[in-house]
Amino acid sequence: MSEYIVPFDSEKSDEAAIEIKNLGLVYESENTSYEALKNINLNIKKGEFICIVGQSGCGKSTLLSVLEGLNTATSGKVKINGKEISGPGVERAVVFQNYSLFPWMSAKENVSFAVYETYKKRGQKLSHKEADTIADDFLRKVELNRFEDKLPGELSGGMQQRVAIARAMACNPEILLMDEPFGALDAKIRENLQALLLKLWREDEHKKTVVFVTHDLNEAILLADRIVFMMPLRIHSIIDVNIPRPRLREAVYESAEYKKLSKELNHLFYNDVTSFVNDNEVVI
Repeated sequence: MSEYIVPFDSEKSDEAAIEIKNLGLVYESENTSYEALKNINLNIKKGEFICIVGQSGCGKSTLLSVLEGLNTATSGKVKINGKEISGPGVERAVVFQNYSLFPWMSAKENVSFAVYETYKKRGQKLSHKEADTIADDFLRKVELNRFEDKLPGELSGGMQQRVAIARAMACNPEILLMDEPFGALDAKIRENLQALLLKLWREDEHKKTVVFVTHDLNEAILLADRIVFMMPLRIHSIIDVNIPRPRLREAVYESAEYKKLSKELNHLFYNDVTSFVNDNEVVI
């Protein structure tokens, strides 16, 4: 089976928040090497909501870790606002699946601490009181203002993830990187948080660029402007989601565009990936 390559689009680089060009990543150990990413090319516009989907082991989270600055590419380049990245940066915030809250800090303290430290790293003066005010505002936006003094262990999983989202948004990053943030939650809570995330993103004065990794094809269609479908090592295709915003779940699921996209993505997920893996002897 032939290799899928998405060409780098140099014409759009001036308006790109994120530029990924010919990216490759090989993990090296003493006796072996493992190629995780190969020839990844992608431009993401400012304010765009991108979902990355694909089966386990195809490189979705690895690609996100490179954007986070936690992994270093072995070939190619990643640029943010035209500058090559060399590690984590204050223009990016990350929301993980496992919440990653400080267990000894209250919900408000988790948010306020992140805000204060982020602004300090940017060289912007912000008092602890001002950081607390920002934390209060974002906890209110995620409907946790009555739980600001609770420790993470006293909150449900859904509440902890709302604190994590509030913390990321309160730091006012240009780019929000989200690694299966709703994957461990039950269906009802996941739907509520999807709606909350869309609301926060849509109402933000300076709309953030979002890169969101998920296994959930319905979630990707609901959230994304474009869906990046990955197969092992590489990008298979990039699919536009031509569903008007704001999006209401019921209306989305009843639309002809949703049905077309769902059919296309399910075919890729359950048919094309299987043949790709078999032909290339890649074990997921």
